[in-house]
Amino acid sequence: MQMSLFTIIGIAFCGICFQTYFIYIEHKEEYVQAVIFKGLASLMFILLGWGGLQVAEPHSIAKLVFTGLVLGGVGDVLLNLRFVFKEAGQKIFLVGILAFLLGHVIYLIALVPLSTSLLWSVIAGALAAAGILVWIFKNITAKKVFKIFGIFYIGAVVLMTAVAIGNVITAPHMTAYWVYAIGAVLFTASDIILIFNTFGGKDPKFSMRIGNLSLYYAGQLLIALSLQFLHLN
Repeated sequence: MQMSLFTIIGIAFCGICFQTYFIYIEHKEEYVQAVIFKGLASLMFILLGWGGLQVAEPHSIAKLVFTGLVLGGVGDVLLNLRFVFKEAGQKIFLVGILAFLLGHVIYLIALVPLSTSLLWSVIAGALAAAGILVWIFKNITAKKVFKIFGIFYIGAVVLMTAVAIGNVITAPHMTAYWVYAIGAVLFTASDIILIFNTFGGKDPKFSMRIGNLSLYYAGQLLIALSLQFLHLN
């Protein structure tokens, strides 16, 4: 059964409210509450994805996207738990990034069967990822383990975004492709902001944190919402 427009708006509105309060409470360094509200915000885009999963076709592709959303929610909680359990903060951070990486890989796997220009999209994505990584590594200071994770992570997210954009170019009439691609672009932008704000060599800026978290959440909402429009059969 398809979600009503009222239900979709209600879930998205609740998610935005939870995310906004999370940003506020995290800035006050009340990290236990921040984890709770971040989890609630993530639950909203997972619920939105679950609603889309019930109506999207092909169902197998929708299940992959939904799995990516769940992994994103897990990553959200882990990235904020690092502030609660500071002694294990680095390990928790890396596991959280791994959850996001797996989510991006699954998002990419979901996009591949929809692509009619996969080779060109992969080439464009690889070139874009290489350029972005060179730019990032020239401007950040980070431990080797974070740089290794960064290569795989940025590679996966940019490649996923390139394939999503390629799908829009080859099938511009598909609303689901547009919604998904915009979400992917916002996700990529949020990750780049996060990297510079975390490893840029200066104290993290709250304004950049707001931008990172806002773009990320909008991206996840749009990726979840795209399932409402995915009807290929």
